[in-house]
Amino acid sequence: MSPHRERYRVDLPGLQATCEANYWRLMRLMPEMRTQSEARRLNLTLGTEATATLIIRVVEHSPYTSLLHMIQESGLSWLPTPHLEVRAYHDARMAEVTAAQNLRRFRSLYPYPNPQMHQPDEKFQLNLFLGEWLSHCFSCGYEPVPVI
Repeated sequence: MSPHRERYRVDLPGLQATCEANYWRLMRLMPEMRTQSEARRLNLTLGTEATATLIIRVVEHSPYTSLLHMIQESGLSWLPTPHLEVRAYHDARMAEVTAAQNLRRFRSLYPYPNPQMHQPDEKFQLNLFLGEWLSHCFSCGYEPVPVI
């Protein structure tokens, strides 16, 4: 057995597939994101009870991209609420996390260990989280509610 671990290699096809799936998930939740400027609120439900509210706000439009801010509100004060910034590339049909919890510009590969305690594949993990978060909306059920 070798004392050295094999170096992590970026799974570019896996990252691209995740970003493509996330784009289509976002399009299901917010099909008008290319033109919409107002926020969309979605009550997530489990059975008959609302468990949380997902707020998706389009903060920037350009001919080929949209920048979205996503935050989840819940009634649990002890549970930190996730918030992400997601760039949707309409020409490539991909969506990637560009910021999370006030951190920006993630590298595709980090040395490990590192002072910030990022995982070697932090960027990939954040995009997987986005996919799981959006899939959770579909599995729980969601209901659009008016923005006040």
